[in-house]
Amino acid sequence: MKKVTLLTTVAAGLILASCNDSKFDGYTKAENGLHYKFFNHDENGVMVQEGDGITIAYVISNQKNDSVIVDSKQVSSDGSGYVKFGMTKSSFVGSFEDGMMMMAKGDSAAFIVSADSFFLKTNRQNELPKGINPGDFLKGVFKIKDIKTKKELDENEKKQKAEKEAQMKEAEGKEKPMYDKYLADNNIKAKPTASGLIYVEVKKGSGPSPKETDIVKVHYTGKLMDGTVFDSSEGKEPVEFALNQVIKGWTEGLQLMKKGGKAKLILPSSLAYGPQGGGPIPPYSPLVFDIELLDIKPAPAQPEMPAQAGH
Repeated sequence: MKKVTLLTTVAAGLILASCNDSKFDGYTKAENGLHYKFFNHDENGVMVQEGDGITIAYVISNQKNDSVIVDSKQVSSDGSGYVKFGMTKSSFVGSFEDGMMMMAKGDSAAFIVSADSFFLKTNRQNELPKGINPGDFLKGVFKIKDIKTKKELDENEKKQKAEKEAQMKEAEGKEKPMYDKYLADNNIKAKPTASGLIYVEVKKGSGPSPKETDIVKVHYTGKLMDGTVFDSSEGKEPVEFALNQVIKGWTEGLQLMKKGGKAKLILPSSLAYGPQGGGPIPPYSPLVFDIELLDIKPAPAQPEMPAQAGH
């Protein structure tokens, strides 16, 4: 196990130096005013430092009646009660952050701090919540499962960034072959527009085409090139939206349709969700939409701005 440095040891000594006059039974009062009690403590462990990433479970309650204010089980993604966050600078002298920076990996401890300071300084609330009075205290019970140093976090972030860039480059390289194969397999002969949109009319509509500012009502099904359906209005109410508030391929393609018509829109990723993708849609994904245009309505008139004096 790593040994603490002399500097860390001195810092720990300053934090743990106590007045031994805590008014809370079983607790020791540090010089910074923090009341602490360790249940498990690795005295040779490397303590949490500002900038570290920690995996921790905690319960914070009202010290006078033990009513729970927040439990990490309520916010942990897997229900384990452990959450990850970066260790920030102490929000006030004698804070929970000060307490956590007295802990090492595997440690568990309880700390008692000023409720006023926690809510008004740590949480930056404008007033104390109901049930908390000026001068009250909070008790926090913490258990640290893991600690990642800032250096480790930075190295991991660089690694993840490099992996993501490699994956995106690979996806970009696959887009055109995938797109061309789809056109060949489905015997698509329609020529793309200047933007790359391929419009295939399935059923002719009638009347005028919608303008970019119009509101349209449609039924649709969206698919990846392999036929996977990622979204559909089938069996649901049709969707209604302003045509200038959707992906570029829809804005362009629907302006080629008429009310009552059906069409297939084949979009390169540049007209859809691009290099980032979205939800179930991977980066650089060309998409296929089967669309039925049910209705067209003009955008509601915008209220005129009142004339200003002197104009």
